[in-house]
Amino acid sequence: MAKVIIYSSDWCPFCTRAKTLLSNKGVKFEEIRVDGKADVRAKMAEKAGRTSVPQIWIDELHVGGCDELFALERGGKLDALLA
Repeated sequence: MAKVIIYSSDWCPFCTRAKTLLSNKGVKFEEIRVDGKADVRAKMAEKAGRTSVPQIWIDELHVGGCDELFALERGGKLDALLA
């Protein structure tokens, strides 16, 4: 199974939606919280080119945020990436 990393915030509804989708698929993921951690958020922003959360990686592929994750699911492409 693919390695999934999600940068998130406890107060972000989009983070909750993304994590729920992954959990409902039985996907284990590494969650990195950025709340109150300017250095962690800066590292995420450097890697992703974005400052918003969630930011999601599947293996080495930067998926993007919640909308992009759900677009992959709707398009039938998410399961193949997670395999």
